[in-house]
Amino acid sequence: MSEERKTLKTKLFFALNGFPDQMTYQVFSFLVFTYYFAVVGIPIFQMWIAFVIWGLWNAFNDPMLGALSDRKKYGKLGKRKFFIILGLIPLALMMIFLFTVPLDIKFYYLLFIIMLFEFFYTLFDVNIKALFPEQWPNEEERASANLILRALTIVAILLAMVLPTIIITPLVPLKTSTAEEIARIPGMYITAGIIFAIITVITGIIFIAYGIKEPEEAPEQFESRPSFFGSLKLSLKNKTFVKLVLCNTMTWYVLSMLPTIFPLYAIFVLGVGRGSLIIGISLMLTFVVAALTMPIHRKLGKKWGMRKAFIFSLIVWIITLFPFVLLGEGMIIWGAIVAASVGFGISGTLFFFDILMGDVVDADYLEHGVKRSASFYGTNAFIHRFSIILVMSTIAIVFTGTGWAGYDPNPGVDVIIGLKLLLFLFPTIALVFAIFFLKSYDLHGEKLAKMREELQKKGI
Repeated sequence: MSEERKTLKTKLFFALNGFPDQMTYQVFSFLVFTYYFAVVGIPIFQMWIAFVIWGLWNAFNDPMLGALSDRKKYGKLGKRKFFIILGLIPLALMMIFLFTVPLDIKFYYLLFIIMLFEFFYTLFDVNIKALFPEQWPNEEERASANLILRALTIVAILLAMVLPTIIITPLVPLKTSTAEEIARIPGMYITAGIIFAIITVITGIIFIAYGIKEPEEAPEQFESRPSFFGSLKLSLKNKTFVKLVLCNTMTWYVLSMLPTIFPLYAIFVLGVGRGSLIIGISLMLTFVVAALTMPIHRKLGKKWGMRKAFIFSLIVWIITLFPFVLLGEGMIIWGAIVAASVGFGISGTLFFFDILMGDVVDADYLEHGVKRSASFYGTNAFIHRFSIILVMSTIAIVFTGTGWAGYDPNPGVDVIIGLKLLLFLFPTIALVFAIFFLKSYDLHGEKLAKMREELQKKGI
């Protein structure tokens, strides 16, 4: 087999990490809020408290695990592979335990299980993210590997969106639901979780066995790595990194808001009843368009530069969100079309961020002489997880202000307006901030070209 075919095969196996990584997180984003608010019946204020505490937990969890990965290696398993193996099975089990709620302690269980899920997810995710710029050391390889990775990641996200709506119908108790029908809903969520757990284990094992080619690191480079707090301090002092991560936080605010609110939007604004599948199909179309437009972003990135192309994709994203305000009862097909159009902006975010982050890691390497990929990605995870706190705070304010602090299957017109604003106004504000941060991101043009020349001189 030629070296080129071997490399392509490795990229394909590497791209399978999108299933245990992004599929699990999208299941969390898509189902957990709807399940605990509308099915389990936790009031919105308690939901907000749980997610704020969860976000504060991330302040320690995410950068700690990133720095730990940078400073530990375990023989043949290296730095990243060891933690990826360690996190896989617990992450799969979380897909089930997220929905096995003892009703007498439902608030405390929610708080405990989302913190435990986040621990194992970060343990897995931060090492995957750190491995990407290390395994693919230049922009051409990163762009090629990223194209395959994002395409398979979108397939994984499709599963996360569509599979639950096939198994769970209706997603929430409706005003016409019988007591027997309501009683069956939690069991359907657990069944979906079991299937996702199986998919996570199978794809994760194949990825670990055939997709990881962790590069060797010189002992003197490894020993010279900064401590946990030193690494965190260095990451936060890197202004280019901070600007990129703040942009990422804003885009993740929108990415999190869409799957969190769209099920309720579809049910109460568009009038979707027991036919939950159309909700999954609408979100599926979002990510199908995202997959199909990925090569366009690659071409735009080569033509304009990754930063400019990223900004363009965010502007288009804002434009495609506006029709959510105009839709109403019975406009289900139009809802699916609008959801599909949003995929272009999502595709840009998924494609460009890791490439720009790879440049940040490389620039830091030139300055400090060590690769601190996991520290950067751990700090990134810490900061952008606050997007969920922002999402939950926005939802809590809107739901409380419109009289929906507790789930009611027959909401008023204020709730309908609130759901529309949650899918357009607040995401638009976030994307405007994202564009601002990208405009001030300075690792592009001549500065980027000079940095790459220095890397080539060092043989990297």
